[in-house]
Amino acid sequence: MTRPLLVGAVAYTPNVVPIWEGMRDYFADGPAEMDFVLFSNYGRQVEALLDGAIDIAWNTNLAWVRTVQRTGGACRALAMRDTDTVFRTVFVARAGSALGGLEKLRGKRLALGSKDSAQAAILPVYYLRRAGLGEDDVELVRINSDVGKHGDTGRSELDALRAVLEDRADAAAIGGNTWDAIGAGELMPGGFEAVWTSPPYSHCNFTALPALSDERARPWVEQLLAMDWDNPGHRRILELEGLRRWVPPQLDGYASLFEAVREQGIPARW
Repeated sequence: MTRPLLVGAVAYTPNVVPIWEGMRDYFADGPAEMDFVLFSNYGRQVEALLDGAIDIAWNTNLAWVRTVQRTGGACRALAMRDTDTVFRTVFVARAGSALGGLEKLRGKRLALGSKDSAQAAILPVYYLRRAGLGEDDVELVRINSDVGKHGDTGRSELDALRAVLEDRADAAAIGGNTWDAIGAGELMPGGFEAVWTSPPYSHCNFTALPALSDERARPWVEQLLAMDWDNPGHRRILELEGLRRWVPPQLDGYASLFEAVREQGIPARW
């Protein structure tokens, strides 16, 4: 009897458990039974994938980049959320700040989230450099809260926003999902405005190594992509995980992060 596929995920919030219990139940009724293992951080999850302790890792974009580096490109992405294909970074400031555009940040203070957050630290520096702004031009206020979670908790992004409210920074770089939540009044009172929004890029994906054969991976991916928003049982899981449908990976969306990691000398190992 073939053992269930073992999927790794990082426990960055309590609702991770019902998400993956729901996923396990969903796959129990199909041809690709699975179970899951939770990790405290992405470093341990990537190591577990490389060691063969898990078959598939639910990786952030930085964990994907590091897995590609560690495997010489031999790993493959299996699927991602529809929301992972249009992820953005938003630079925000106090309403009425007159800081529209990156050039207006020259001589200002920019609060960044955790150093391992692509959306709130790594890519913001990349975008500044593309606009001709270095650390001599913009003072970077780094807030490294919750390192290891790759910004998944949003905690460091909220801390960056507080730095703006407390006049320790003039602007903050946050993920588009955090910005959307603030706009809905879910995370922090208003008083902010978006002063620049990045082009879209790819975020999370399910990552596997060559050791996982196509014969085992294909039925799992097909069943994953078959989850239906209009099915109430499926929708509960999809809503918790922040998507409407699973889609094939869009690898071109990682190009900016690969370049940023290389330029900033971010190591492949934790």
